[in-house]
Amino acid sequence: MSKGELAIVLHAHLPYVRSSEPGSLEEDWFFQALFECYIPLLRTLEAASTCNEQNPKLTIGLSPTLLSLFNDQELKNRFPKWLSIRLRLLKEITDCRVLAAKALSSRIQTIQKDWENCKGDLINRFAALQQLEVLDILTCAATHGYLPLLRENPEAVRGQLKTAVKEHERLFKRKPLGIWLPECAFYEGLDELMEEAGLKYAVLDGHGLLHANPRPRYGLYAPICSQKGIAFFGRDSDSTLPVWSAKDGYPGASEYREFHRDIGWDLTNKKLQEIGLDSPRPLCIKLHKVTDQKISLEKKDVYDPQSASRKVKEHAKQYIFDRQKQLNKLEEKMGINALLVAPFDAELFGHWWFEGPEFLSEIFLQAGINQLKLTRLKDVLLKSPKLQLCEPSPSSWGQGGYHHYWLNESNSWVVNEWSKAAKAMMHNCNFKIKNERHSRLLKQAARELLLLQSSDWSFILRAGTTTELAKERIERHLNRFWKLINSLAKEEGISNRTLAKIEKEDCLFPLIEIKDWSAY
Repeated sequence: MSKGELAIVLHAHLPYVRSSEPGSLEEDWFFQALFECYIPLLRTLEAASTCNEQNPKLTIGLSPTLLSLFNDQELKNRFPKWLSIRLRLLKEITDCRVLAAKALSSRIQTIQKDWENCKGDLINRFAALQQLEVLDILTCAATHGYLPLLRENPEAVRGQLKTAVKEHERLFKRKPLGIWLPECAFYEGLDELMEEAGLKYAVLDGHGLLHANPRPRYGLYAPICSQKGIAFFGRDSDSTLPVWSAKDGYPGASEYREFHRDIGWDLTNKKLQEIGLDSPRPLCIKLHKVTDQKISLEKKDVYDPQSASRKVKEHAKQYIFDRQKQLNKLEEKMGINALLVAPFDAELFGHWWFEGPEFLSEIFLQAGINQLKLTRLKDVLLKSPKLQLCEPSPSSWGQGGYHHYWLNESNSWVVNEWSKAAKAMMHNCNFKIKNERHSRLLKQAARELLLLQSSDWSFILRAGTTTELAKERIERHLNRFWKLINSLAKEEGISNRTLAKIEKEDCLFPLIEIKDWSAY
C-alpha cells in the first residue's frame, strides 16, 4: 500500500462546431469524439462504479461549448445516421482486415444501442456519475478563450467566466466550484475574477506552482492557495508523460491501433459520393496497428484487438506500480502523503489513443488491487483545510509553457480584433436597454464575441491545419458581432429575419447576461 493519492484530471472540450448543414467537417469532429471518446468514457465509468473491485475517482472539466453540442437536438438526431454509414462501409470489407472490421462493427453496434437507451442524453449520465461521487465536474471558460490575452479588458474575462458558470448551473442544476482554465493559462489577477464568479480551484502546469511566490514548500505535491482564496493544483509530468506521449509512452506501442491510417483516405471518389462526401477525410474506420512508428502507413499490419487488450493490462499495471513507487519515495523524502495530479485532454482516451478508455478501466482495477488511492480535486480540498499561501506564476501548458503558441506571427492579428470588439461590447453594455430587440441584439453580440474569442481557432492557425476553416470561423463571428453592434445605433439595422437566423445558428448560452460585460 502506498502513501499519498493520485488525481486523474480530464479536460473535455470542443469548439462550437455546430453546423446547420449535415456532413460538415466540423460536425465530423464532434461525432468522432462522441463515438471514440465520450460514450466509451461514460460506459467505462458506469461499469467501474458498479464493480466491487473498483473505486473509480476522476475529475473532469466539461467545457460549456462541448455541453452545448451534447445538448443540441439536431446533432443528436444526426448521429445515428453517421454511425450507420460507417457500419455499412465496414460490412463491405472482406479481405485480411475482416476480423478487425468485425470488431469495429461490434463496437459501433454497442454504441448504437447505448445511444438509443439513453436517448442521446449524455449530460444526465455525467450528472449521475457526479451524484455517485465518481466524478468531480469542473467548468471551463465559456468558449475556451485564452484568458491572458483577453486581460486588457477584464470585462471580457468576466464574461467568459460568468457565462460558463451560468451554463454549467443550467445544465447540471448546481454551480461549479472548480474550473479548467483554458490551456491551464494563468496571469496575475485572474484569481480575483475567478473568486467573483464563485470558482474555488483550478489546475496549472507545473511551473505555475514551482515559480510561485513564495516557492511552495511541497512543490507540485500539494495544492497552494492564493491571497484571493483560490486553490491551485500543479501538473506532475512523471504521472502524465507515459500516458500522453506516443514517442516515449504507452500509446506508441506496436500493438495499439494506428491513428493516422484511416480508410477514408483510400475510398474511391464514387464511394465517397455515395456516402455524401466530395473529398477524402478520416471516417473513424482504422483497421491497422502502430506496428513500428518508423515505417510508412501503407506497411502497417492489421490491428488485433485481443493483442492490444493484453498490452493495456500490462501498461496499466506498470503505471500503478510506478505511481506507488513515486509516492513512497516522496513520503520518505518529504514526510507527507503526496498528491500526484495527472491532467490530460479527454480525447486522448479513445480518439488519439483508441485503447485509452480500456486503459482507464484497468487503472481503476489495478489501483484497487494494489491499494493505490484515487481521488478527486474537490475531495483533496475538503480534507485539506490548511494550504500554503502562494501567488501562482503566469503560465500555461503545452509548447513553450507560456503564451507564445497563442501569440505569434501566425495568429497575433486576432488579439487586436478581440480587444476592439470587447471595448465595443463594454461600451454598449453600460447603456439602458431600450426594448426587446435591443436586448436581443446585445445578447447575440455577446455570444458572437465569446465565439470569436475561442482559442481553438488561434491554435489551428499556429498548427497550420485546416487554417482556412479557422479563418472562416473567426471572420464569421467577427462580422456578425459588428453587424449586431452597429445595428444598436440604427432604427433599422439588420432585419429581424437576419437576427433570427443568426440566433438559430449560434444558439448557445440561453441565460447569457449583458451586465457581465458592463463596467461595475
